[in-house]
Amino acid sequence: MPLLYAIIFVSGGAILALELLASRIMTPYFGVSLYIWTGILSITLVSLALGYWLGGRWAGRGDRLLGLDRLAQLYALMPAVAALAIVAACLAYPFLFSSLAGWSLLFGAFVACLILLFLPLVATSAMNPLLVAIALRSAERRTGDAGAGKVFFVSTIGSVAGVLVTAFGMIPHLSNFTATLAVALTLALLSLGMASIPAIRLAARNAVVATALAAALASILLLWQADAYTGRTDAVAYAGRTWRVEATHGSLFGTVKILRSSPDADSDRFLRIYFQDGLTQNTVDSGGRSMSFYTYALEALAYAYHPEPRSALVLGLGAGIVPMRLARRGVDVAVVEIDPASLRVAREFFGFDAARARVHHADARTFLRRCPRAFDVVVIDLFHGDGTPDYLVTREFFRDLKRCLSPRGIAVFNTFADLERPAAYAHFLATLRAELPHIVLHRPDWPGAVHVNSFVVAGSDALAAPARVTIDRVPARHGDTLWNMLASPRPLDAALLAGGRIVTDARNVAAHDLALSQLIYRQAVVEALPHKLLLN
Repeated sequence: MPLLYAIIFVSGGAILALELLASRIMTPYFGVSLYIWTGILSITLVSLALGYWLGGRWAGRGDRLLGLDRLAQLYALMPAVAALAIVAACLAYPFLFSSLAGWSLLFGAFVACLILLFLPLVATSAMNPLLVAIALRSAERRTGDAGAGKVFFVSTIGSVAGVLVTAFGMIPHLSNFTATLAVALTLALLSLGMASIPAIRLAARNAVVATALAAALASILLLWQADAYTGRTDAVAYAGRTWRVEATHGSLFGTVKILRSSPDADSDRFLRIYFQDGLTQNTVDSGGRSMSFYTYALEALAYAYHPEPRSALVLGLGAGIVPMRLARRGVDVAVVEIDPASLRVAREFFGFDAARARVHHADARTFLRRCPRAFDVVVIDLFHGDGTPDYLVTREFFRDLKRCLSPRGIAVFNTFADLERPAAYAHFLATLRAELPHIVLHRPDWPGAVHVNSFVVAGSDALAAPARVTIDRVPARHGDTLWNMLASPRPLDAALLAGGRIVTDARNVAAHDLALSQLIYRQAVVEALPHKLLLN
């Protein structure tokens, strides 16, 4: 019996490991909106409920039809069945999920959850009532709850262990594809181990051995041939260039890929992209110059509305381009970044120098709450998934931000806005205005573009007209757009604020509007990118 409890402990860990990995597998394709998490949690709970019912039905038949050896066989077989289902999902999802996301992010996410989670979770959750039945039919002393409390206790503690091992062991060091197959291999070995012990009576030991071996060998083969099967290391054509993955860094906040283009035909110059969960965070040429418009927009707006800043706080490091450009102009710069992978990548690939801009490894909300000093400029460039996390767009967050600003200090936001569907953005603006009442909006004029970078400057005091600024090394293709945008501030008006309601920590009245906006944006991302770039 101790071995059987050890197996339920490990299988419980596998359940939560698979759920955590499934959320990361799905993020590049479906985002991390409220609707997506609804799908993940719904399918998870339905699968667990069905597994408990199915296992209980088998266990209920035990008193009449199934002997202890039959129950033990089912118990030993379930991990191998789950492993086979996981391998099948890994064979399918690299090629199927892009199409599902293109069809419908909402319904596609439910189908994706079914593919990744349904069969493995049904099989592993059925083990709990089966073990209760085995305990009842064994010679062990019966307890008041027939041993169910102990079984579910061990399984749940195993789930906690599975989360910890996955979060801090597998995710930082393995790709999602590899980590998921490692879960499958672990489950297959559970069945194989149980079948290899003669003392455990199984009705059809050979069937368990054959299923477990098939699952283990399939897992090992796919792990061995992962690159060849998925093509994840192949060159990819995108945006008129050929790209390869130069490096990959896993973290608790998403998978960071560094994409490097083939060199230009007439030179050795190339481009490098900071790419995270399907989104381009920055593009830099081989000379270290950013090719992303927003980096120059944030710098220019900071100087336009505060011509001589002495200090700046940048919330969100990314590739580190914005804080380095401010530091080179003599500004005392501090950076707040929660993801340690960002700092490693910024240093290694994008020329970030931590000696010139102090980096605080912290959550932006926590840092602002205990802000150690006042800053002339605070740059807010905070994104996760398809937008800024909800707790970073509440009135309380903006109140803490206001306390971090020096007299006549300004906050400069990098946001995305679809003004053809302005509801979600109106909530953000209304909430911000409740604490920083003086606000202007700057948007580049990109014909045909709808969901684009939109820059907000906000302060406690009235904002002066933007001053003329000088920004060096601006790519020629951004020059006119940048200067035209600076010359055309758009004050908040009734159209921008229509329907906007204040979001607080206690009540997010904008949750559904924000989730819908994120779905629309992710849909455009998935349609534009090759599926190999979305695979982590």
